[in-house]
Amino acid sequence: MTRRLELALLLGVVWLLVLVQLMAEYWPMTATSMHDADDALRLVQVRSFLAGQGWFDLHEMRLNPPFGYESHWSRLIDAGLAGLFVIFNVFVPHALAERLMAATWPVLWLIPTIGGAVAIAWRLAGREAAFVVLLLAMFGMPGMGQFRPGRIDHHNVQIALAIVAVAATVWSDRIRWASLAAGATTGLALAIGFEGLPLLVLCGGAFTLRYVTDRNAAPALRSYGLSLAASALAAFLVSVSPDRWTHSVCDTLAINSAAAAIAGGLALVVVATWLADERRSGRCAAGAAATAAAMAVFLLFEPRCVGGPYALMDPALRSIWLARMSEMQSLLDLMKQGPTVGVATAAFPLLALVATLVAARRPDLRRDFGVVVAAAAFLLAFLVMLAATKFYAYAMWLGLPLVAVAALHAFRRLQLNSLLARFVVALLITPTTVTIGAMTIASAAGIEGLIGITSPERQTCTHKDSYATLAQLPPGLIVANQLEWGPYLLAWTPHSVLAAPYHRLSTGIATAHQVFARPPEEAYRILTEVQATYVVACGRLGAGGLSPADHAASLAGRLQAGESPGWLEPIPDTLGQAFVAYRVRR
Repeated sequence: MTRRLELALLLGVVWLLVLVQLMAEYWPMTATSMHDADDALRLVQVRSFLAGQGWFDLHEMRLNPPFGYESHWSRLIDAGLAGLFVIFNVFVPHALAERLMAATWPVLWLIPTIGGAVAIAWRLAGREAAFVVLLLAMFGMPGMGQFRPGRIDHHNVQIALAIVAVAATVWSDRIRWASLAAGATTGLALAIGFEGLPLLVLCGGAFTLRYVTDRNAAPALRSYGLSLAASALAAFLVSVSPDRWTHSVCDTLAINSAAAAIAGGLALVVVATWLADERRSGRCAAGAAATAAAMAVFLLFEPRCVGGPYALMDPALRSIWLARMSEMQSLLDLMKQGPTVGVATAAFPLLALVATLVAARRPDLRRDFGVVVAAAAFLLAFLVMLAATKFYAYAMWLGLPLVAVAALHAFRRLQLNSLLARFVVALLITPTTVTIGAMTIASAAGIEGLIGITSPERQTCTHKDSYATLAQLPPGLIVANQLEWGPYLLAWTPHSVLAAPYHRLSTGIATAHQVFARPPEEAYRILTEVQATYVVACGRLGAGGLSPADHAASLAGRLQAGESPGWLEPIPDTLGQAFVAYRVRR
């Protein structure tokens, strides 16, 4: 008990030190900008909730009017943010309370994230490994991107819950209640979103395979299955309006995914309770049948969802929008566009991969359930990261415990018994040191190229002051030259917008693309049909996928050349500013 209390106190100290680092770097930015469009739209959603919008009412009428936009984001996060705002607003004015809410929320989720990584390390190699993870986390700034102040979308919550679910699974052969925690965390994670779904599925597979190899694991499987079914049902009831209980979707918790999780959980309970066969082959068949039952239920409701969360999206959006989303890019694509950033992204996960391979050489670790699960979770996160770099944070946090285990092994091999010597060596393998070192080596080797995620142009277009003049114009419907500006316009102006970077806005995205991709006379017809009031532009003008000739003939090309058609009236107050606005003449 004393040891756990000591570690908890150290976790608190490390979190406070990281909090100071993050606030010192990002607090000023919370007054002037938001990290990306998702944070801006989350702010709009929280404001609507605080203004009295219903729990199940996630409709935003200012986006793609007159139809509006039905968000698939969880109201649970809105509730947490709203709760923080109400607390802060008791002591400080509205604007500062909103700023404190946005700054505090993401940093709070570092506590379960770091705690989960520490718990995994303790299970793998004891207290010493847990202490090493705390040191690595204290210098883990490359993995803090989703936890920086102002990051209020949903990624940090999903990362934290996935890490906690893996940690609970790793401990499930040692602590009885860990299996219950794994199932409950999985249900909560499903209510937030599907980003961490691969890791959640792996946890369920780990419980099943452990039962297949060891009949004595039946109680843990039963507890996990019961907890999963109960939490999935609770998540469904809290997240889905009764009038939508029969609707199947692919991008958020709905009847198809909830029914599959509930059926899978109950099937595992049946397997562990009444089908606890003495023979391994019998247990294997029962486990396979439970998995098949869950998949059958999922496919029964909506077979197309086997294609992933974007399965129901208009296929046309893949070429004009989804393919260019930075978070959906593969590591190889990132390397091509920004080699230095690609090297920095791959550096620490590659070190963790080496650490995993080192652990795999030890027979005692290969037979340890906890080590196998932790290694499998990291390897899965690493593979997913190769396909979509947004999974980098999962790979980094799951890699920390494995690097700590390898470090302890190296300490013993090198006979580093001095605390100071171990501390110095550990500093050399922190995410910050490894990432900076990789970038330095890449630069020395002549590898250059940083992609413009934080380019001065983008910083200007996402700066709050850049929207001040637009906010003074009479409210109307805006068509912007880039989808990303849509949520910022909603957050910082009274206007409505035609489109934003969200896959459920197929019609709005396609229409906005056509406005800038078609010749002026066709663009005017489209703008008239949607009753647009303004056309605004900031930064690069142009629609993707156009030939040079088509671009020159398009509305974007004409505006870029300084030629405004007669039906577009430049608004004088915006000339020379970040956003240039044009009024559509009727």
